[in-house]
Amino acid sequence: MTDRDVRLVFTKYDGSLHWHQTMRYLGEDMHGSWLGMPGGATAQRGSEPPVRFDQPMVQLVPAGQWWTAVFNDAPADVDVYCDISTPPRWVHDGEVTMVDLDLDVIRRRDGRLLLDDQDEFAEHQVRYGYPAEVIRQAEQAAAWLLAAVGANAEPFGLAYQAWLDKVR
Repeated sequence: MTDRDVRLVFTKYDGSLHWHQTMRYLGEDMHGSWLGMPGGATAQRGSEPPVRFDQPMVQLVPAGQWWTAVFNDAPADVDVYCDISTPPRWVHDGEVTMVDLDLDVIRRRDGRLLLDDQDEFAEHQVRYGYPAEVIRQAEQAAAWLLAAVGANAEPFGLAYQAWLDKVR
């Protein structure tokens, strides 16, 4: 079903609410489900005040993968932001949820690539008691994303542009 709002909900491993927002369902392709937000939309971390995003963005929710990805329109400094997470789970047509596992793969608009929040990942392994399999999957997803995003492999090359066009 297209033309619907979808609640995107990240929690932490203990179940506490992390980033959450309502986005528009745009459709699916070989990479997964695509959600979008026009410029001026907001997202919220936990119960903190909402954060406004000036540029349009699209969110890729790939089935069965240990990550999700956000693609920001120019002139945002970050063009690709990947969250390492548990595989997304569709609660129903209007909500998808996943557990944020701290690590982030970020590509800046100038091409710089980084793996962020390694310290938080190490800290939360202890605090939340991440099982060995969760740690292994998170590390494998981060390594794969660093290579794929760095090489502009799809969907990190041009594939997301058509979806971004839908929310510009």
